[in-house]
Amino acid sequence: MTNTAPELKRSLGLIDATSLVAGSMIGSGIFIVTTTMAQDVGSAAWILVIWLITGLLTMTAALSYGELAAMMPNAGGQYVYIQRAYGRLVSFLYGWTVFTVIQTGTIAAIGVAFANYSSVFFPSLNTVIFKIGASFEFNFKQVLGIFSIILLTYINSKGVKNGKVIQLVFTSAKLIALAALIILGLYVGLQTNILSQNFTNAWDATKTVLQSDGTLTITKLSVVALLLGMGATIINSLFSSDAWNNVTFIAGEIKNPKKNIPRSLFLGTLIVTIIYILANVAYLALLPLKGIP
Repeated sequence: MTNTAPELKRSLGLIDATSLVAGSMIGSGIFIVTTTMAQDVGSAAWILVIWLITGLLTMTAALSYGELAAMMPNAGGQYVYIQRAYGRLVSFLYGWTVFTVIQTGTIAAIGVAFANYSSVFFPSLNTVIFKIGASFEFNFKQVLGIFSIILLTYINSKGVKNGKVIQLVFTSAKLIALAALIILGLYVGLQTNILSQNFTNAWDATKTVLQSDGTLTITKLSVVALLLGMGATIINSLFSSDAWNNVTFIAGEIKNPKKNIPRSLFLGTLIVTIIYILANVAYLALLPLKGIP
């Protein structure tokens, strides 16, 4: 009698993997970080250049991961690559750090964000259930966040097929929402002269600082200051483009992983890069750049 290691069922195709890449990348960042970028560089052209550079960096990194996934198409993603490169101790430490800190904290933060956004539409979620002392209170927002995490964990634990459906639904909702924002934003914005105003002297970079008295100080940037500002503010766009590597964690459940993982990484990052750039064009068509801060 021979013992064989259990194998995961490969039931996810290219569309499913691409959906996971795009869905993992798209979050709240695209809706908020352009404000900070506008403060740091104050130029419509340079903002779009930064997003383009971010997309190129992301796709380059994704293609590198695709090569690793093609060579080692096993479940575990970075854990597998680190184990092969640096040994079992380093990969062991990385794996437990991801499990107990990185992914755990990320999931909790997403649960909090979901509950906070939901409370805007349903103010009753802010109702306090109980309070301990002056600093700790437990409200229905926290209940919703905890419940959403438990529900999605349960759905994913029932099998990859259920998780695949949820991922496709959520990713489709994100893409539809961003597409609507882009189309409506451009439609409304092009009926005004805001876009032309923002692209007048589009390469003139400025730094905007909000003073304590509520006034804005706008300083024109030199070439060196612009490069430093771009280096600092690109962190915001890179943050918005993170998490594309999550697909490598489930490489053991993807059909023909040597082909589909690299393709999904490229397609997913390309789609999100295009959407992010178009979303920023829509912002610049709707909002006067000097008014964004």
